[in-house]
Amino acid sequence: MIDSAVKYIRSKIPASPEVAIILGSGLGGLADKIENPVYIDYGELEDFPVSTAPGHKGRFVYGELNGKRVICMQGRFHYYEGYTMKQIIAPVRVMRKLGAEYLIVTNAAGGVNKSFNVGDIMLITDHINFMGTNPLIGKNDDEFGVRFPDMSFAYNPDLRRLAAQCSASTGVEIKEGVYLGCTGPSYETPAEIRAFRTLGADAVGMSTVPEIIAASHLKFKTLAFSLITNMAAGILDQPLTEEEVLETGARKGAEMQKLICEIIGRI
Repeated sequence: MIDSAVKYIRSKIPASPEVAIILGSGLGGLADKIENPVYIDYGELEDFPVSTAPGHKGRFVYGELNGKRVICMQGRFHYYEGYTMKQIIAPVRVMRKLGAEYLIVTNAAGGVNKSFNVGDIMLITDHINFMGTNPLIGKNDDEFGVRFPDMSFAYNPDLRRLAAQCSASTGVEIKEGVYLGCTGPSYETPAEIRAFRTLGADAVGMSTVPEIIAASHLKFKTLAFSLITNMAAGILDQPLTEEEVLETGARKGAEMQKLICEIIGRI
């Protein structure tokens, strides 16, 4: 399935991408800034998953962004949609085989750190895998990487330093923190959030961790951001809603787009 997707996409694009991008809930607007776009719906690719999550268009977008050739996932796959871990990480492997060297991942997340506010952008420094599984379980494919990949530098230190520099130059403020990945689709309970805070998590979400593990396996140079679209359960005296996530993504996504465009231009 991966080789078939790579062959099909190569037939549609003029050159290999340099940077791959995964856009999270409510953050798909960055794809609209891509120049000379080539759109490839996931449904065009043989046996490829299709996005079902709200706010995910479900397509690759190839083109130029701030002087770099990029391929962007406008919509990702989640474990809660019923997909296997192998299906969830397939696009990461496709984009790497197409030639991309850098990967930028974004997501919408709940704030666990009480000093965070809705609308904050968090540069992910590390993660905690609370999904109960790993996308690399099973026979290892040596084409993609070693049997036991190191995760010490999954979030590339050089790219994190570049992100801090771009934050200063653009005036887009960023926080830093640890992302904890759960399966969903239910939001976490207040007790779980208290436990996660004790474990050292600053934000919680339902994606990203499988993709980062796959990216490390593939030796992608990876950078990741969470947009804090809501405060996690038990912090505020109100229920969590999908609408709040999408609304905050629409409102604050432009700032993240500005930051990512600057980073891409300086990679």
